[in-house]
Amino acid sequence: MSSGVESTPDYEEKVDRESIVESSSLKHVPGVPLATPEEERLLVRKLDKRLLPLTCLLYLFSSLDRSNIGNARLQGLPEDVLGGDKTGVLFDWLSSGFYFSYILFQIPATLLSKLCPPRVYVALAAIGWGLTSTLMATAFNFPGIMIARLFLGVFEAGFGPVITIYLSFFYTRYELGLRLAMWFGFSTVAGAFGGLIAFGVQHIQSSVADWRLLFVIEGVPTVILGIATYFLLPNRPESTTYLTERERQIAIERMNRDQTGDVYLAGVIYFGLHTAIASLGPFLPTIIATFGFGSNAITQLLTVPPYALAGLSMVSCSYTSDRIQNRGVIQGVFAFVGAIGYLILLFVPNNNGVRYFATFLITSGAYSSGGIIIAWFNHNLGSETKKATGIPLFMAIGQCGSVLGTHLFPKTEGPRYIKGFAVVAGFLVLSGICTLILSLLYAKENARRDRLFGKPVRGMKIDTDSLADETPEFRYVP
Repeated sequence: MSSGVESTPDYEEKVDRESIVESSSLKHVPGVPLATPEEERLLVRKLDKRLLPLTCLLYLFSSLDRSNIGNARLQGLPEDVLGGDKTGVLFDWLSSGFYFSYILFQIPATLLSKLCPPRVYVALAAIGWGLTSTLMATAFNFPGIMIARLFLGVFEAGFGPVITIYLSFFYTRYELGLRLAMWFGFSTVAGAFGGLIAFGVQHIQSSVADWRLLFVIEGVPTVILGIATYFLLPNRPESTTYLTERERQIAIERMNRDQTGDVYLAGVIYFGLHTAIASLGPFLPTIIATFGFGSNAITQLLTVPPYALAGLSMVSCSYTSDRIQNRGVIQGVFAFVGAIGYLILLFVPNNNGVRYFATFLITSGAYSSGGIIIAWFNHNLGSETKKATGIPLFMAIGQCGSVLGTHLFPKTEGPRYIKGFAVVAGFLVLSGICTLILSLLYAKENARRDRLFGKPVRGMKIDTDSLADETPEFRYVP
């Protein structure tokens, strides 16, 4: 095996990959896929059944626990712990407080994850943010709930980058986009599911405040899921007992195909997208409430359809981008779709039916584009080391957009929120333009390398350890 797959000192159950290959009766010819298409199909199906349910559920509860503060806002939280918060400023700081610690700890948390097996790190992180979310129900003033939000960011900081890297160990570039979209798509499921839970909580007759019940109901299952993760989530391909010896060998060979390089505009693109995405969780219920369709309970229910459509849109777009191996054009188009939604809210102030339709464009555009860029950036990194540092840095830049997004809709500027709608629309347009430019640059560079070096064989393993994206056989995903 090449040097690109030899070093795994940070994980338990260390296995010498070269000895695995040599001990097998299977003779591997370099440059030729190790397994038959049928064997790979069966392996991918097996991986899907174990990896996707766990990782998607984890992201569902991660998204619920970070965004349920938006639902809690309509259930009395400002009156109970923020002194009424007539200006909405304290709520804005609660929303952005999560992202301060999330950004600060993202790179350290990802590097820390290298010290233990993936299942251990992910399980401990999930238990940590589940306990923190549950304890938010006990807060009685602004400092108390703010501290809880900060710790929520600490525990969730490494989860996104770690799972993104983790899934790339098991799936090739032709499979990963759809899987990452399904994983990221559970943030839209969380938006829809969160509205349903909030609607149900408001109909519980209890002496405990609705918002406190909401935090408990959504926090406790996360702790249970974290414990289950420790026992059910496989480790890396070369060290998991979930796979047979032959399956491990095939998985290792697949892991090192089509290695890729750096992305330079990705941080700017992700910043713009997260300005939109981060504002949706805390403020979509508030925005829909300005349409005047009914009570707060009805408003919570009306948040469900836009998120449901966004989830379907995200999976469809990512599946298509996997098939055609082009992510930039699709991502750019949907960034513009989201921008159109915000422009409708900005320029159509009186037709609430049209304004509600605009929320479907906003969620579908922002989440579909955001889901694709994660797979895009992951593909275009040159090595596991680059992924371990590049992905958290890329996500940290994006989360800076989240901080901005959580301050764009202060209560004092409602119900029009002109500044908020205009700024988010502008950032989505910027993201769309940068995406299309980057896609064209990648396509141009690939064409240049094809002329110089010839077209690489699909599925061949490319060693990028020494030259990273300067490797002659390397091709970007445009």
